[in-house]
Amino acid sequence: MSSRLFSLPLLLAVLLLQGCAVSRAKIHQADLAVADTIDRQLTCQQADHCAQPSPLLQAADSALARSTPQQPVHVVTLLDDSEPALAARVNLVRAARTSIDVQTFIWSQDDAGQLMLNELVQAARRGVTVRILADQLFSFNDLDLLDRLVRASVNLHVRLYNPTFHNARTPPLEFAAGVICCFMKFNQRMHNKLLLVDDSIGITGGRNYEDRYFNWDDDFNYVDRDVMVGGPAAREMADSFDLFWNHRRAVPLTHLRDLNKRILSDTEAPAWRAPHYRRPLRVAQLEQAAEDPQWLHAWLVAPGMEAGKVDYFSDMPTKTRAPKRARAQVFTRHIMHMIASAKREVLLQTPYLVMSDQAQKIFRRLHKRAEPPRIVVSTNSLASTDAFAVYAMSYKHRKRYLTKFGFEIHEMKPHAVAAAVDNELANLGMDSTTPAPETATPASARQARFHLLGSHGSNSKPAPLLSEGRRFGLHAKSIVVDDSFAMVGSHNFDPRSDHYNTESGVIVYDRHFADELRSSILRDTQPENAWVIAPRRPVVPVLTDINQAIGTVSEHLPLFDLWPFRYATSYDLKPGCQPMLASDPNFFDCYRPVGDFPDVALSPKLIITRLITAFGVGAKGVL
Repeated sequence: MSSRLFSLPLLLAVLLLQGCAVSRAKIHQADLAVADTIDRQLTCQQADHCAQPSPLLQAADSALARSTPQQPVHVVTLLDDSEPALAARVNLVRAARTSIDVQTFIWSQDDAGQLMLNELVQAARRGVTVRILADQLFSFNDLDLLDRLVRASVNLHVRLYNPTFHNARTPPLEFAAGVICCFMKFNQRMHNKLLLVDDSIGITGGRNYEDRYFNWDDDFNYVDRDVMVGGPAAREMADSFDLFWNHRRAVPLTHLRDLNKRILSDTEAPAWRAPHYRRPLRVAQLEQAAEDPQWLHAWLVAPGMEAGKVDYFSDMPTKTRAPKRARAQVFTRHIMHMIASAKREVLLQTPYLVMSDQAQKIFRRLHKRAEPPRIVVSTNSLASTDAFAVYAMSYKHRKRYLTKFGFEIHEMKPHAVAAAVDNELANLGMDSTTPAPETATPASARQARFHLLGSHGSNSKPAPLLSEGRRFGLHAKSIVVDDSFAMVGSHNFDPRSDHYNTESGVIVYDRHFADELRSSILRDTQPENAWVIAPRRPVVPVLTDINQAIGTVSEHLPLFDLWPFRYATSYDLKPGCQPMLASDPNFFDCYRPVGDFPDVALSPKLIITRLITAFGVGAKGVL
């Protein structure tokens, strides 16, 4: 009886929410209210809108000028390190002369989110046309902020993608109602990430606008990757953005029910407020870096390379309405074609090692070849991921990945050395235990910048660890095939990316770029950064065979996969040994087993991971 009493009001709420689209009259009223109060002042009267000089945009303009349809020229820069990735964005926004388009999955209001949003507002006030398209479920979850943003500048335009029940915010009740009533629509998100300036240069990859994507979180940060591309591929980015911007699911702010109500109820138009940063000195250092010619050259210009053919791919917005249409899955299908064409080697880096049916078929065929290509996989461990429910799906199918697909799996350690080095560079001069002073300027940060030259969000919480210290999780999504072409993008190579989310990324057909990306991925597989997943060492031959047979049967059960002794476990390299393959006869002499979930403390999340492994296989596409 109690469950009925609970479900009845929820059902009524669902019916009410579904039918409450904003009327045209109220949209018109809100548009008029915004038009009367929007900031129309321009801070610049020059033809170029006071764009700051940028070696990044200059290189892109040069590439475009030298390109022909038969021989395109691109300048390509891999953005592995977090501080250059953020500084490049700030530099390009300040250099924009005509237009800036931004597309993202998450936009939080921490330091990184505030910094980028304020930079875009200031660019719009210079006279640059700025368009922001963010997935509604995980962006701008604050009506006060949106009320200010909608009036911040006449040149600033914001839309939210696929809003739940025509609202800007999704409180818990509406979240539950969305799952119950309209699951397919609710579950399909825009996962694309793009910053495009003047239709000449763009940044795409895995990073959202939140502190943890740029090593600014005090507790948990992501190892992530973007690529910056200047040249003809930027025109493909522009075409893709326009498709999403003009799609019916890209909803202007005044059309959103809760924000429309707020705008019409305002007694006084709220003004745009300057950001209030948690660590202003760190932000000031970043701003100084974004304008420092020496720093920009060392970290962003010199590492760039020229390439010929570069393609930007994006799934179409219609993927969310008809995921089985081939044309809607442009990017997804191209990735699968890349992998299927491998001859010698595939390097795959993904935070979630959960293979779709299509991907499983491709890897199974590759492994059955007379001379199968080497498949190296860099992914998360339970200790490094904040998506423990998804990790359970990967854990369930370890034997299949090792035996049927021939994967060499490396799971990231939560205190990976390479990640810690990047974090230190991004926080140079910062005391992580106390807030920075409340006043700081780029000039006051100059000394720290030159010192650095001498060196060269989300509410989800990961499982508790046995060890202490700042921890890191993998969020980069990349592929290198045969050292000849490489992909950096938003696609996780999982069922959600295949069938539900729209994804985007660039494919660079250049050996030098492929070599650089290959080195980056392999660095994350080194012993100081990752554990190796390998079969357990046989102890008692007959009992081992029986255990593995039972485990195989259990793994193939859709439910009740309760056998606790899995085929494979995690290994760590012993001191004095060199890394080697699990198939090497000396493997067990040089590697020691560290358990299925190394460094993870007993906790509800560890127990839930086990339960999802046993009972949650049906949720694979959702997770």
